[in-house]
Amino acid sequence: MEKSKVMTQEKFGEKDFQKIVGNLLRYGVWISLSVAFIGGIVYLLHHGSDIENYSVFKENDRNIFEVIGAVYQGVIQGRGESIIFLGIVLLFLTPVFRVLLSLFSFLLEKDYLYVVITAIVICIIIMSISFGFSH
Repeated sequence: MEKSKVMTQEKFGEKDFQKIVGNLLRYGVWISLSVAFIGGIVYLLHHGSDIENYSVFKENDRNIFEVIGAVYQGVIQGRGESIIFLGIVLLFLTPVFRVLLSLFSFLLEKDYLYVVITAIVICIIIMSISFGFSH
């Protein structure tokens, strides 16, 4: 009887983790969508009648910290394009948080092979972000 109780508790913990991950992904997408939508409304309220020139591509040579600082300042100032960008960043961070949550789960389970694999995935994400913004 003891053995089946322990196995049931392990499966229950796994189901709880899956529920947490599902909620993280679900709410992360909804929150980021809501933030971007609000940013779009703010942007249209201030710039709805502007005519954009899409014939010229403007590239910014800034590192990730400058971009984050500019977005933060723009959100504080209530600039619609910064709020939209914040929504996009939140959407990007949603699966990243899922990977981090998996890392902690594997650490608690003492499944060190998956800890190493997940840590490698996190390093790849960090390098991609770092090299993606530096020229």
